[in-house]
Amino acid sequence: MKKIALISLLGILLVFGVLPLAISAQGEVPTQCTMSKNVGITGCPGIGGVCVYSTTPLCGVCCLMNTIYSITDWIFVFLLAIAVIMIIMGAFSFVTAGGDPEKTMKARNYIMYAAIGIVVALLAKAVPAMVKMIVGA
Repeated sequence: MKKIALISLLGILLVFGVLPLAISAQGEVPTQCTMSKNVGITGCPGIGGVCVYSTTPLCGVCCLMNTIYSITDWIFVFLLAIAVIMIIMGAFSFVTAGGDPEKTMKARNYIMYAAIGIVVALLAKAVPAMVKMIVGA
């Protein structure tokens, strides 16, 4: 359990700590972004729209939210895929346990870890709403 929490924390730090630094170190300052998500903020262009920093006052917030939506969507899909694999492994372990308590406990742990992964994936979908609340958009 501690290993999963540590790996999750390191992943979050990587995504929200190192990734922005790596992007900002590229040197070139962007002047616009193309929206791939509908962020639900008044004044932001819709899907496929171009947000130009010099003409749209909320463009920075719009592009930030667009990026956060994209990242959390990928995290959601990745964690759900891992959870499905863990459930299949747990089910296989249950079927092949043959009444062995150790193998049964291992199978239960697989399924429990999959349930924790699904909860974390659902929490990833809540991150954009929390950021919107913090930013005030």
